[in-house]
Amino acid sequence: MANPTTPKKIQEIPANAQNRYEVTAADLPVHCPLPGMSLWNSHPRVYLPLQETGEARCPYCGALYVLKRG
Repeated sequence: MANPTTPKKIQEIPANAQNRYEVTAADLPVHCPLPGMSLWNSHPRVYLPLQETGEARCPYCGALYVLKRG
């Protein structure tokens, strides 16, 4: 039985390891770097306006974030 006071562990993602990320509506609002990314080797957090066109590019690292429909 899990301890209810133990925080959920977020899967760690290497920062800026990919140049394309697919996200869902449940992930909104989306920011780069994503939760779980190591911040020590990354850039400042920036929120991305995916709702307008379904995709946005991070102005710092150039990663493309695509909103999966459905």
